Amino acid sequence: MSNHNSQKVHAFHGRSTPELGYLAGYAYLIAELERNYNTSVPLPETLAITTDKHQRYNSGQWQVFTIRHRPKDNLVGQLVFALKYEGIDLYVLKKLFQNTGSGPIIEMIKNEPTSQYSRRVWFLYEWLLDQRLEIPDLKTGSYVEIVNAKFQFTGPSTNSTRHRVKNNLPGTPEFCPMVRKTNQIEKFIAKDFSNSIEKGLDGREKNLVRRTAAFLLLKDSKASFAIEGESPPTLRANNWGKALGQAGKKPLTIEELARLQDIVIGSKKLKNMGLRTQEGFVGEHDSDTFDPLPEHISAKSADLPSLMKGLLDTNNLLQDSELDSVLSATIISFGFVFIHPFSDGNGRLHRYIIHHILTRMGYTKRGMIFPISAAILNRIDEYQTVLESYSSPRVGLIKWESTPDHNVKILNDTSDLYRFYDLTKQVEFLYTCIEETIEQIIPDELNYLEKYDRMTHYINSYVSLPDSKVDLIIKLLNQNNGTLSKNKRAKEFDDLMDEEILSIEENFQTIFGLKIS
Repeated sequence: MSNHNSQKVHAFHGRSTPELGYLAGYAYLIAELERNYNTSVPLPETLAITTDKHQRYNSGQWQVFTIRHRPKDNLVGQLVFALKYEGIDLYVLKKLFQNTGSGPIIEMIKNEPTSQYSRRVWFLYEWLLDQRLEIPDLKTGSYVEIVNAKFQFTGPSTNSTRHRVKNNLPGTPEFCPMVRKTNQIEKFIAKDFSNSIEKGLDGREKNLVRRTAAFLLLKDSKASFAIEGESPPTLRANNWGKALGQAGKKPLTIEELARLQDIVIGSKKLKNMGLRTQEGFVGEHDSDTFDPLPEHISAKSADLPSLMKGLLDTNNLLQDSELDSVLSATIISFGFVFIHPFSDGNGRLHRYIIHHILTRMGYTKRGMIFPISAAILNRIDEYQTVLESYSSPRVGLIKWESTPDHNVKILNDTSDLYRFYDLTKQVEFLYTCIEETIEQIIPDELNYLEKYDRMTHYINSYVSLPDSKVDLIIKLLNQNNGTLSKNKRAKEFDDLMDEEILSIEENFQTIFGLKIS
């Protein structure tokens, strides 16, 4: 590797550094990949520099290290720095190993065979490339973990006796996103939302909880369609709501996902249901040439069997682990939507998978779902941002050309773009949505139904109306801040007297806590 990156920099890929410094760790390795091998990679969320000063701090997207931390200007020194201070970026490491070959890695291991960093690099090389190096198994040495739990969340641990390491990666070589440990995620986990909902349901009537759950299922179903810009017929929304209610009962398989796709699409079936046999993208077409203008390019159809096997294997791995349920749900659900394995229905299935995993891992209890899609719809701009945070850095790395039918034809190997990436932002977003459902959406719905029942009881004890009319007047009052418009009164309730209407309005305002000016 060259010494080009031993020069001080004030910016890298348009990302200004807090002060002049030397690229270190992954930033250095990425620069070398670009300079020596013409290989570009998505930039990690944070990068590192070292300075001539003795002050270490974090500043936005940069970790700033002191002159004492500066590694040697070679592959081994920078690799050790990256693993020691930045954690694991599987995509960068795989591209590095593919381009440098095994030579530097073998030399590193022979020079320091018992070093924890040599052993971790050795394991990662063989794990990522599925190649066994001509190095004998280690016979002695204490085991070290591949993923440093101070930096990133870990999966279940299995010993690799050959390398004397504990493989605690949260996935498989075919699919393994990573999540960094942040203060925000740690605080969310500590709030223990799963038990919070249980406490919130204590003392509530079973029938009320059941009705609330049923309403939230329909609410979530409609919200999931609304996110896709659809307003489905009630029957279709109900059918999808029923499917959401069954989430977690069947194992996640290709066949199960195809069955769910059939439900979510409804009567308007596609020619090719199930896994795509053609390429796909999310975006618009040029108004003049009709060429694709992709915002997201789906994984190659030829890569789908491997990617989906990896996703489902990783799902099974995480189901049996102690990894936080919300992290597991994020890894599998967002992994699914980024792969985009179907021609249609991916977004709704992605949100279904969140329900499936939270239920499967016991996070949601007593028949009460988290109406995730409703919370996402409330934060639709944030949702778009976390989707784009994955897609935007990768669209430019995919070489493609337009096809006669105005689709994309992918020209380079892109499979690893859908296997290895960081999902920290997505975890933080999903946890924010879960917090909203626990602290606002579910309590609000429970409280509304309690008040609805009180209001129904009052109306039935005061006037004689069919159930459908009782339901209608409550909904009309709710829509109009506790009063009934003259038009609605004349059209729907002309048999009620003025004093009856006034009494119903006053009781509604009292029960629902409205202040009428």
